[in-house]
Amino acid sequence: MAKVDPFTRENIAQGLIAAAEEMFLTWGRTSQSTIIYEVLDYAAGITDASGNLIGQANGVTMFLGAITYSVKAVLEKFHLDQIKPGDIFLTNDPFTGSGTHLCDVSAISPIFYDGELVSFASNKGHWNEIGGKSLGSWSTNATEIYQEGLQFPTIKIYEQGKLNEAVRDMIEVNCRTPEMTLGDLYAQTASLRIAEKRVIELFEKYGKEVVFESIETTLENGKKLALKELASLPKGTFEAEDYIDTKANDIPDVYVKVKVTITNENFIIDYTGSADQVPAPINCSIYGAYSAGRIIYQSLINPHAEANEGFYAPLKVIVPEGTVFSAVRPAPVGCDWEAFSFATDLVAKALAPVMPTKVAAGHFLSIIGTILGGIDDRSKQPFVLCEPQAGGWGAGYNKDGENGLVAIDDGETFIIPVEVAEYRYPILVEQYSFNMQSGAGEFVGGHGLIRDYRLMNSSAELTTIASKQNYAPWGFAGGKDGSCNAVEIHRDGSSEPERGGTFSNVLLHKGDLVRLISGGGGGYGDPFNRPPAKVLQDVKDGFMTVQNAKTDYGVIIDPATMIVDMKDTEELRKKGTM
Repeated sequence: MAKVDPFTRENIAQGLIAAAEEMFLTWGRTSQSTIIYEVLDYAAGITDASGNLIGQANGVTMFLGAITYSVKAVLEKFHLDQIKPGDIFLTNDPFTGSGTHLCDVSAISPIFYDGELVSFASNKGHWNEIGGKSLGSWSTNATEIYQEGLQFPTIKIYEQGKLNEAVRDMIEVNCRTPEMTLGDLYAQTASLRIAEKRVIELFEKYGKEVVFESIETTLENGKKLALKELASLPKGTFEAEDYIDTKANDIPDVYVKVKVTITNENFIIDYTGSADQVPAPINCSIYGAYSAGRIIYQSLINPHAEANEGFYAPLKVIVPEGTVFSAVRPAPVGCDWEAFSFATDLVAKALAPVMPTKVAAGHFLSIIGTILGGIDDRSKQPFVLCEPQAGGWGAGYNKDGENGLVAIDDGETFIIPVEVAEYRYPILVEQYSFNMQSGAGEFVGGHGLIRDYRLMNSSAELTTIASKQNYAPWGFAGGKDGSCNAVEIHRDGSSEPERGGTFSNVLLHKGDLVRLISGGGGGYGDPFNRPPAKVLQDVKDGFMTVQNAKTDYGVIIDPATMIVDMKDTEELRKKGTM
């Protein structure tokens, strides 16, 4: 094999990442769904011919494992002589590699150079509609996967460049918004061609042997970096437990636990002992657990490292079959991000005591998945607003928590801008503000958000799901717990709202208002150690009241002059610590 200088090798490694990023941007700029071009609920990556990740664009973090396992699903189902130039495969099967819910569709394209299969381009994103019993194709009351939409068991959508019209027709007649769904399919598959072109350009410029050697060395270096980082971490076994409290299908709190073992060679995440899969859509498949493991592993080992198979080599995820983290068919998985979220948060919670400078306090965790849809009175066509919500993150050892940031498993996604939401859908956004309740601490938990949707249509349906309704994000090192997630329905003419977090296809009428409230993150450190000047600034900025400053932080502020009474503050804080 050719010996390659480090400059050439780096050019090739960055070229592969650039190919993934151009694929990502191309899909986003040509799609039709707001969930793609505004929310950015998708990801893109390049693998080698064996399915090992060698370059990935920043996208939805929960898809970190999906690129690898989607490609390997193709290799497991099709013999190499059945994979041809121009083929594009589709899969959304959570149980054979796609890894998430049915709306998240993976497209995989083999890349050939000089007649040899050298690589795969793969992307995965949320289709706004894919059939199923509910508008928007995920529901909070599904009891089996067959209610959640079309399943693609790793099939060819293009064969040697020719569209499979039968599959296209099946998609069209099973979706409520066929033009949008097919538009996203065409944009998704077209973006693969861009990645293919860029990868082939690398092979043409540098030659096959040089590119292969560069890829091999990049994977080796990724593993070396991971092992170097592991060597600096505390060794031992650490445990945590929690409860998933979505109340989906009236199922009681679901017990989950983790045991994390760190050695010089491995980072082992063991979910043994977590509850069995449940007849509610909060399960994830084992591939979801693998992806969740990658999310928290990378955030703790080295969040700035390039994502590739070598870097993930020391990670081992153990989960017995049939748990809420490793559900098997026909378990519903439409809201699988709930299991995903807890799979990451459990690891952070377990390691916080021994890695206090790497782990922040708990965050709002649930994406509070929201669907608001119906038949638009103006166009007489279906509309589907589908989005995550942002919320408060936990504080760290040297910083306040982040305000209004999407949850850990959503990564680079956004929520729909107010102007776009009002233009695309028959609603008014009447409030978009901070939720002032968050965890007190020397460093304050980040603030969640409050977002109000007033329905201007004659009717619509609301579906939402949220965990952390009853168990607030955890505070750390003396910091207080954050605040809970909630959803309220304010009926036009009613004085009392319906309050919860999980709603299934609830009928709304014109004038009704939906209030989405995301929780605040946990605090870090004793609140009485927060400098009075910072507390005063929080009050001036409107993030807390004068009364909160006194009760939570022991800081006495004169509301008339907005000056801290240092003498009384010192006395109050002294009493509070005795």
